[in-house]
Amino acid sequence: MSFLKYISGAQQASIAAVNPATTEQALLEQYGGCSLDKQHNLYEVIGEHNWDADLAAGTISFGEGKVFPLQVLGTFSHSAQNWMWAWANTESAIPPGVMEEVLQLKAFGEQHQIDLFTKADFDATQNDLHRIGMIAAGMFDDSAYYLADFGQGILLATIKGDKIDRAERDNLARPLSVFPQLISFFEMNHKNTFINYITQIGYTVEETSDGLTATWNGYTITATFDELFRLTQINGKN
Repeated sequence: MSFLKYISGAQQASIAAVNPATTEQALLEQYGGCSLDKQHNLYEVIGEHNWDADLAAGTISFGEGKVFPLQVLGTFSHSAQNWMWAWANTESAIPPGVMEEVLQLKAFGEQHQIDLFTKADFDATQNDLHRIGMIAAGMFDDSAYYLADFGQGILLATIKGDKIDRAERDNLARPLSVFPQLISFFEMNHKNTFINYITQIGYTVEETSDGLTATWNGYTITATFDELFRLTQINGKN
């Protein structure tokens, strides 16, 4: 599965973390792994289907039986290479019901002085959309995020859906591919990010003399890091 190809409701949102990080980098390290993992679940459900969003109804559809509540975070312009938060896009008259998460992100950013969440628009790349989507999907315990390309730009939304949450996953093989993929896209503390990710999907982690050992239901994943906390090796067995 190509990460860049496939990662490309009206209910009150709530931040999932008990002790959430309070900087952009710490938030990415806290939620990046689990959010990327969720993108694989999303792909397993929607496959190659086209998308159709109904903002008035607060839903996004990927075909029959694949309609999910969504929250709009913002839009990215291909021509201008610019990102605009949904709360700043007054010309589009985005319904308030699909902006609950983005307004909470803005308030969180104001509280903790996180420029990413409070600057109305800024020059960006598509990788920045993944950064925003990963953080938001983690903070609000969403099922996934989605980059909905509409030709002139991309609408970034988060999605909730039991069908996505229940998608079959290999709890041993998945981390062995997801984690190296994540750290190839973003600069981060590999060790901290690995601990956050692997514990969020149910593993118990113990520190060893040369790294970490994570166990879950008879599965074992070992990871070693250098003195700068960069991943040097990761293996799994059952």
